[in-house]
Amino acid sequence: EVQLVESGGGLVQAGGSLRLSCAASGFTFDAYTIGWFRQVPGKAREGVSSVSRGSRGETSTYYGGSVKGRFTISRDNAKNTVYLQMNSLKPEDTAVYYCAAVRGVVVGLPITRVMDYWGKGTLVTVSS
Repeated sequence: EVQLVESGGGLVQAGGSLRLSCAASGFTFDAYTIGWFRQVPGKAREGVSSVSRGSRGETSTYYGGSVKGRFTISRDNAKNTVYLQMNSLKPEDTAVYYCAAVRGVVVGLPITRVMDYWGKGTLVTVSS
């Protein structure tokens, strides 16, 4: 059974940090691009960041413009886990954060409709 389980969300003050984790199981983790998305009620889900692993083991990362320089994505293939380190958080970062997986190497931020698997999300709330 394929599973993506997010954790690490919570309440933090503006300027603070959180680290989200996405633990994957049930598929060949290192063959997939993993993306983080977020969604606010009433708005479309948007891509935040993604990480893929190329055929030579190289890692490629991508970020949305609103989080570039503040968020860092990384993957630990030994643990089948992807992390999203979020620093300098702003109230506008408040959302439910989802991780998702798509087979292959995706150049750039993937879009929601191409993702194969989704987690259930974790809520991040940034207070002002």
